[in-house]
Amino acid sequence: MTFKELNIAEPILKALVDKKYENPTPIQEQAIPVALQNRDIIGIAQTGTGKTAAFAIPIIQLLTQQPVSKKQRKIQALILTPTRELAIQIDECFTDYATYTHLRHTVIFGGVKQNPQVAQLQRGTDVLIATPGRLLDLIGQGFINLNDIRHFVLDEADRMLDMGFIHDIKRILPLLPKVRQTMLFSATMPAAIAQLSRTILNKPTRVEVAPAASVVDTIKQSLYFVEKPDKSHLLVDLLKNKGDKSILVFSRTKHGADKIARILKKSGINCDAIHGNKSQNARQRALNNFKEGKTHVIIATDIAARGIDIDNLQLVINYDLPDVAETYVHRIGRTGRAGHNGTAITFCSQEERIMLRDIQKLTGKKLNVVTLKSA
Repeated sequence: MTFKELNIAEPILKALVDKKYENPTPIQEQAIPVALQNRDIIGIAQTGTGKTAAFAIPIIQLLTQQPVSKKQRKIQALILTPTRELAIQIDECFTDYATYTHLRHTVIFGGVKQNPQVAQLQRGTDVLIATPGRLLDLIGQGFINLNDIRHFVLDEADRMLDMGFIHDIKRILPLLPKVRQTMLFSATMPAAIAQLSRTILNKPTRVEVAPAASVVDTIKQSLYFVEKPDKSHLLVDLLKNKGDKSILVFSRTKHGADKIARILKKSGINCDAIHGNKSQNARQRALNNFKEGKTHVIIATDIAARGIDIDNLQLVINYDLPDVAETYVHRIGRTGRAGHNGTAITFCSQEERIMLRDIQKLTGKKLNVVTLKSA
């Protein structure tokens, strides 16, 4: 199937051609026709499956079909997302797809001064991409009202829950018009999100791609049994043999991410750590350096990594195993994008073996154990 067969309007098709987006991904094939009919959607999809385009393209098309007063622009679409990095990436997608339309879009998030964001809002915008905290701040100050919202997207709903944003979302929902299109996307469907979806969606169409376990099929997975004190030595050895590959290393904690970064830098490996305690500017600089190939290694916590979307990420290393088996699948899925092969290496200490059992049960696969050579 092609984008043209999905009845996408010419200005958006032209922008897709410019960016060399050739054919829709499975989530786009399923979601775009439904969204173009202005129907509600519940989407089960991992990061990296193309879900941003699945909601962005229909929103752009539906909004451009309506006359817009350029003198008095009102926010007609709201995309709510959990992290600053993800908000910025969604905003970049709107830039790509809306190039040949009259639509304006604005992104707002915390951790930076609000004045430039407020100035942009005051110039008028059609689409607002926001993190919950900054959105509520600016609503409280009278800079934003949501009375004219026609399209509402709740992205990464399970991550919103993990990060404690569910109460903020419940404060935002009553401020939206009752008649609207709502699209909720989540990689998993915990009970709290299932309950939320029942209250905010109207006869939704369910679209689902890449069930958790199937993502791992195209990824070569290796396992090293290594105790905690020896993990850093093994990591240094592995990275020194990887040349210029783009590598994402997962740490369970912020403190751990910083410690790993210090050890690697001492060993002459140029890297950055990103996590919630880093300033927005520091996180964005680290991501830009990584994307531009100035650094080849980034160490991240799970929450910070949710905003990393690298097209050609060649290797994921699980320095620490995650507490939740599904998180392992999200992590390694970053290297197996759109059907490409990827590689994932996992370190497992004695105390992490119970987590390993959960992962192997979820994926239905035994990880390939690599024996460490004796010194």
